[in-house]
Amino acid sequence: MTASKRMMIEAAGLTLCAQIEGPENGATPALLLHGFTGSAESMGCVSEPLARDRRIARLELVGHGESEAPQAVDPYRMSSCVAQVLAAVTSLGFERPHLVGYSMGGRTALATVVAAPARFASVTLIGATAGIADAAARQDRVAADEALADRIEREGLEPFVDYWMSLPIFASQSRLGEESLERARAERLRNRPHGLANSLRGMGAGAQEPVFDRLGDARLPALLVVGEEDEKFRGLAKQLAGSLPDARIEIIQGVGHAAHLEDPTAFEQTIRAFYSELESA
Repeated sequence: MTASKRMMIEAAGLTLCAQIEGPENGATPALLLHGFTGSAESMGCVSEPLARDRRIARLELVGHGESEAPQAVDPYRMSSCVAQVLAAVTSLGFERPHLVGYSMGGRTALATVVAAPARFASVTLIGATAGIADAAARQDRVAADEALADRIEREGLEPFVDYWMSLPIFASQSRLGEESLERARAERLRNRPHGLANSLRGMGAGAQEPVFDRLGDARLPALLVVGEEDEKFRGLAKQLAGSLPDARIEIIQGVGHAAHLEDPTAFEQTIRAFYSELESA
């Protein structure tokens, strides 16, 4: 395996950061997208085993990690982010890579393959949805995200990160132990307040235009990974699988929302079996 390296790449008018590893001439490459408040580092548990036999790029989305964090909201809108991901694929020299996204990164991955399915070999979604279908619920979420964005800018990053990590959806991660939680907290604290605030305003679940009615356009193999304890997203995965042309659901036992992080061994086995089936065919 080649050494890991960080690259700054041009992507639809922005400069984004990517962590690259794995052999250049291995199996089909993969592009990984992290969740909200995450970075390339937070997808390391996915990239490390996969990079043994394929090129991996962990892309830091706009406003996160070392990627550019504009002051204007427009570059954070989901349509802009989709354009950035597609441009990043070109800048990286990837031809029809696998795409993997967790949570916010999963929403981004799904919106991207709906827009350009021929650009990818497959998509893997971890704890993801296609947005919020109900208009009233979407407006409620926009208001809540705007209030949260204001709070980040008013109070600063540290109180927000402590609040975010205390949310019930992440409670199962306490099993990972204090050392792991401290690493995750330190990683989140390396973000910039205005980058996270604008991410909520531009591509939060409420701000995103839902793509439920366009799922039939995603004509590529889809793997929907969800934690057994993540009841809300188990239901969403079932809903997605009913509309995507070629989708399967894999439930990882004994874990919550961040299934790849909470049981990386089970996740590796799941995604490797998926890739092996596709690539042998």
